[in-house]
Amino acid sequence: MDSLKSKIHARVGLLGNPSDGYYGKTISCLINNFAAEVTLTAADEISFLPGKNLPNCHFSAQANYSATENNDGLCLLQATCKLFFDECSRRNLDVGEHNFSLDFTTTIPLQVGLAGSSAIVIATLRVLLAWYGLENKIPLQELPQLALDVEQKELGITAGQQDRVIQTFGGLLYMDFREELMKSRGYGEYQPLDTTSLPPLYLAYAKTPSSSGVIHKNVREQWLQGDPVVHAAMKKFASFAEDGKQALENHDHARFSGLMGEAFLLRRQIFGDAALGLDNLRMVEIANSHQLTGTTCGSGGAIVGVKGTLAQNTALQANLASAGYAYVDVEIGPRYTSLTRG
Repeated sequence: MDSLKSKIHARVGLLGNPSDGYYGKTISCLINNFAAEVTLTAADEISFLPGKNLPNCHFSAQANYSATENNDGLCLLQATCKLFFDECSRRNLDVGEHNFSLDFTTTIPLQVGLAGSSAIVIATLRVLLAWYGLENKIPLQELPQLALDVEQKELGITAGQQDRVIQTFGGLLYMDFREELMKSRGYGEYQPLDTTSLPPLYLAYAKTPSSSGVIHKNVREQWLQGDPVVHAAMKKFASFAEDGKQALENHDHARFSGLMGEAFLLRRQIFGDAALGLDNLRMVEIANSHQLTGTTCGSGGAIVGVKGTLAQNTALQANLASAGYAYVDVEIGPRYTSLTRG
């Protein structure tokens, strides 16, 4: 075995976000429209080859590495390797001397809240586990927390488990992150939902990315301080996921769409216009002008919503394009991602 490839798709948060970081509930799905792929190849020393415009970088499993604040592909590969080797050491898992080079490609739009960073991290963890024959040593349920640790502990990015869970298991998931589960075992309960229960969805996003990762900061601090308004809001976000699950089971697409609209209004109330950004506000405004709802996919410049009639969808796409935004019809992603061995 000379190489391994892992492809992880972008995700869209449908309902409940961002309560995953606050012991809440969410519904999320993978989409086939965009993906990141990490390639591991046998080599004499551990090295990183992340694209044409970044320098090659060498790494040692024993090195005292400190990640920079720059959240680019090179940094993600390095930080993931550091945490992986640290975790193997903590668990007394032997990684031997099987060195490699890592490279990645991605079609996921940058910094618009489609989980492009976590896709690279999850893909890297999967090829590392397979390369060292440790797939059965670290349970799959623990992979999302390891991926979250890469971004939180190594890179200082505020996030929740939702992205990492859906990008570990794939498909369409209802996720329950209630406190007793997260504190007792480190992961929640994840229920696969029938992807055919979803209504047709559209995705719109800003072509010029803005920073993703600072949007949660003040709200997080308020939540930790016990702010009753923030705590109530997180419970409400979680209830949107509960109601959305029931709506999907009842094939009530109008209700599901309405919940998306309510979720956006609450997010705007709690986080404020400055945190949501002009792009999200403008895209939702355009959708609303066509009697369609939309809500943020995550923390960035992308929204998702239920499609309408052909006339509504055509007009929405045209108006978004004239305002400088991209529009795509969502293609629901696979239930599981797999490694390609070479």
